[in-house]
Amino acid sequence: MDDSQARKFQKDLNAGLVALVLLAVLERTPEDLYGYEIAKRLQKANEGEALFKEGTIYPVLRALAAQGLLTSRVVPSYSGPPRRYYRITDEGRALLREWREIWRQTRAFVDRFTEGIDS
Repeated sequence: MDDSQARKFQKDLNAGLVALVLLAVLERTPEDLYGYEIAKRLQKANEGEALFKEGTIYPVLRALAAQGLLTSRVVPSYSGPPRRYYRITDEGRALLREWREIWRQTRAFVDRFTEGIDS
């Protein structure tokens, strides 16, 4: 597989996972987070390399908020434009529990074929 094929595969794979990962990040923190802060946490968790482009995160955060899975608030910033902070809602937590189970089942299914794991 050449590099462009690998990048396309990663992009396609990430498209379906961004919302799951964002909900999980917000579930694990007691404080509200803004987009750039979330992006930095994701990068740090991936040993300094961003798996999701920052530009991918913001539209997904807005969509999750529009669906009632996150709340958001805008706070003025002294060092730049206002920041929009996000917090997961109870509905977001419930959906995350469902998505986690779907992810586990999907991962186990794929692993059976790609890793030769029998279950």
